[in-house]
Amino acid sequence: MSRTKNVLFIGALVASTAFAATAARSEQFINILTGGTSGVYYPLGVALSKIYGDNIAETRTQVQATKASVENLNLLQQGKGELGFSLGDSVKMAAEGNAEAGFRGPLDKLRGIAAIYPNYIQIVATQEAGVKTVADLEGKSLSVGAAKSGTELNARAILGATSMSYEDLGKLEYLPFAESVELIKNRQLDATLQSSGLGNAALKDLSTSQAITVVAVPADVAEKLGSPYAAAVIPAGTYEGQTEDVPTVTVGNFLITHDGVSDELAYQMTKLLFENVPALTAAHSAAKDIDVKKAIEGMPVPLHPGAERYYKEIGVLK
Repeated sequence: MSRTKNVLFIGALVASTAFAATAARSEQFINILTGGTSGVYYPLGVALSKIYGDNIAETRTQVQATKASVENLNLLQQGKGELGFSLGDSVKMAAEGNAEAGFRGPLDKLRGIAAIYPNYIQIVATQEAGVKTVADLEGKSLSVGAAKSGTELNARAILGATSMSYEDLGKLEYLPFAESVELIKNRQLDATLQSSGLGNAALKDLSTSQAITVVAVPADVAEKLGSPYAAAVIPAGTYEGQTEDVPTVTVGNFLITHDGVSDELAYQMTKLLFENVPALTAAHSAAKDIDVKKAIEGMPVPLHPGAERYYKEIGVLK
């Protein structure tokens, strides 16, 4: 090869390599950490993935099914996701580094995107088990969600506020929503405690297959626990055969990111979330409670600067 051709070849190769490197750098990746596929986080994560993929240029998205809150927060701290769903009490314990909750130390990289919708503590038992209130769970078999999941942390709190513990149960199972329901169907379990939006797919499935009781959680439980818990009602007709309103408590859900996510990406994720609430509600009815005016209420960790920019832009923050 002549010297001139050699120079041209090398120049073209350098230019091509530089272009490829620039293209690789320009592509962003959003991994959305959700929960089990039968819960509410997963369908909302799928909907967000499509919204972000369609509207943020040069971005690839992925939805990851996880054990939900605690796992999501630990993965975000490690930079193994860009957005994660979590219960508010889990976020608070993560920031504090609560070892019993599943955090080895304070997760100092977590940053807030938005408060979204409330999770309802939903305890459902077979009608034949005779469980009408939390106190009636004594001596019964109960599934409390995956070990050290957000749901399981809620279960400990609810039982503790009613002067009960796992030791008061006849049998304890640490199972995700769908698996808990299957055990109930097979008469191997009396009840399941699930922390999710109303209209949980697993509980709907259970209520259409056999007679159930939606178990009451006394109003004073919310008072004993304090923020982020609040008294609420599961409306009559939420599940097949539920003819009356049932008192319970809620705990807020949050979308969390980490400080390694760029300000611009966090801004876009926040903005597109609130601009596409109808699409999210189509994915799951729990999203109807997403309200930008309440987006920063009770946020347990600092807001990401990108999210903060959006809230200032629309007047939610001064």
